[in-house]
Amino acid sequence: MHLPDMQHPPLAGNACECRLTYHDGTRRLVYCVDQEEPFPDGRLIVSRTNLGGFITHANEAFIAMSGYTVEELIGAPHHILRHPEMPKAAFADLWTTIASGKKWHGYVKNLRKDGLFYWVYATVIPNVRAGVVVSYTSVRRKPSRRKINEMSDLYTKMLSQERAAQ
Repeated sequence: MHLPDMQHPPLAGNACECRLTYHDGTRRLVYCVDQEEPFPDGRLIVSRTNLGGFITHANEAFIAMSGYTVEELIGAPHHILRHPEMPKAAFADLWTTIASGKKWHGYVKNLRKDGLFYWVYATVIPNVRAGVVVSYTSVRRKPSRRKINEMSDLYTKMLSQERAAQ
């Protein structure tokens, strides 16, 4: 599936433009606004994907936080939410872990449809049927501000190393 380029976000004042290349080789123009959408207290974001990472289920909290409609999300690759400030190594670790049938936990900075961002603490669980992984479920909750600051610093360093290695 080809993801269309993002439309310039409505909060365009300080938006930066970035062309992302995803693990499958597809490319997409995204706009980022340096403004955080706070994760709502007491909510859990839940989604399910097939083995290829395409969204098959999105709960109301996921729809609301992402800024996309359910129609835009279902069938889209989960990387539609990838923020350019997330290092590729974080997602490589996620995919290696869940492909081996293990649970993964981590902090992720996501990109909303409008260019704003939000942080989550994610748990991704392989769904196993008759001993075979058939899909993945991700449950995201509100992370602490201390962990957001810590992970933001770490991801900045990781991105710098990734860019230097290119």
